[in-house]
Amino acid sequence: MANKQEQEHLWWHEGVIYQVYPRSFQDSDGDGVGDLKGIISRLDYLKWLGITAIWVSPIYPSPMADFGYDIADYCGIHPMFGTMDDFDELLQQVHSRDMKLILDLVPNHTSNEHPWFQESKSSRDNPKRDWYIWKDPAEDGSEPNNWLSVFGGSGWEWDENTQQYYYHAFLKEQPDLNWRNPEVQEAMFDVMRFWLDKGVDGFRVDVMWHIIKDDKLRDNPPNPDYKEHMSTYEKVVPAYSTDQPEVHDIVAKMRKVTDDYEARVIIGEIYLPIHRLVTYYGHENTGVHLPFNFMLVNEEWNARILSLKIDEYEGAIPPGGWPNWVIGNHDQPRITSRVGYSQAKVAGMLLLTLRGTPTMYYGDEIGMRDVPIPPEEVQDPQGLNMPDKDLSRDPERTPMQWDNSENAGFTEGKPWLRLPDNFRRVNVEVQRDDEFSMLTYYRRLIKLRQEEPALHVGDYAPVVSKDSLLSFIRKHEDRQFLIILNLTHKPCLFRAEHHTYKGKIVLATDPEREGKQVEKNISISGDEGIVVLLD
Repeated sequence: MANKQEQEHLWWHEGVIYQVYPRSFQDSDGDGVGDLKGIISRLDYLKWLGITAIWVSPIYPSPMADFGYDIADYCGIHPMFGTMDDFDELLQQVHSRDMKLILDLVPNHTSNEHPWFQESKSSRDNPKRDWYIWKDPAEDGSEPNNWLSVFGGSGWEWDENTQQYYYHAFLKEQPDLNWRNPEVQEAMFDVMRFWLDKGVDGFRVDVMWHIIKDDKLRDNPPNPDYKEHMSTYEKVVPAYSTDQPEVHDIVAKMRKVTDDYEARVIIGEIYLPIHRLVTYYGHENTGVHLPFNFMLVNEEWNARILSLKIDEYEGAIPPGGWPNWVIGNHDQPRITSRVGYSQAKVAGMLLLTLRGTPTMYYGDEIGMRDVPIPPEEVQDPQGLNMPDKDLSRDPERTPMQWDNSENAGFTEGKPWLRLPDNFRRVNVEVQRDDEFSMLTYYRRLIKLRQEEPALHVGDYAPVVSKDSLLSFIRKHEDRQFLIILNLTHKPCLFRAEHHTYKGKIVLATDPEREGKQVEKNISISGDEGIVVLLD
């Protein structure tokens, strides 16, 4: 049976993905910005932690208007991060440790400095004009429609030279490609093949649900729930500028490109409700392998709500589809800042015991928090463009805290973003040999997950319990685990309805409980999570 399981499950079913934000992971040359050689120097740490796949945010040549998500050359490496030789070395070193490397692919838009856009904007009759979304003004001379930019303001930018507007869902320096043009599609598929031929193990596809727009460019409806504290982008509902039916044809074509290579994965960044998210698995699972599920990022930290949502998600995944879970990334406040240090341990247990592929964000394993960045030091365009909204993503992108030396061992220069005042207490070196640290806890959680098929490929079944508790069973063959998580600060009693559970605690947020037998009613402390191997 074990062999059958191994054949049925691919590496991304069984493994743990770890996001590296390259600017902030490790600097090797003293310029204050992380780089590829820096990542290479920390691979042994990731292997020690138990990580099986590394997703690296963009490292391509870019003017850095949006820190690499504005790409000027899809098939190169930004000199700030190193050279193509450095990348080849990274790939080789990752593979030599039996790990996988996933690259960020940004197909929705390019930089305005990309040669494709330079050609496109040169004249109305340029062969690449239709590679982007150009439109005449409305009859009254205003913008073609009411579409807005995620980063604030209008989604349209006027080009004086050709007397037309172009559309940009993000910065004006990030013009959107016209994915209705077959030449654009083929160009991007060639980009994918370039990296797949090198041996990368897959892609995380940026803003996948944005790729195709309504062909009539209809106005988006106003958002009746808009409040002043929200991003200006949310003034309208992006009904016509995102998640169009034709996107699924594009996704299927991307999948077809990767299917020409052995065991490569496509992960889609998609911020949508569950019923729309799961459509990205595609007809008969010919879409993305893992449409990113941000439920643990977006939903209220409440056991009852999350329990219902987890069950809804499990029920919505199509036959043959594989679930996935995320608790943090470079665009969202860190889990420790959202729910607090004690609950961050509970969140880590939830992430690593649910059915499906977990994706971790660098630094979460040591309990890094969002770092307050003074207004004069803000660099993120989302923060700069809407300064009164407090939407900067800089706080969750600060340098990894490695040790208690100057700049936390991240750089010998001036770090591109400041470190927190307490980095000498909160770092890898301090936590590595502390049996009660967050890092030790994460490492032990990952180890247990990887050693137990019930936890990495087993079935999931909800367990009804008290409102403050989130509990479920993971089962494979004759091994089953009961996971009980208290999402509040108050102690409570686990009374499973219609069933008496009996077993041994094999892992707990407080290690002192491990090895103890439990049965029937189980006392649970505030901020506590336990994994029980059932008899």
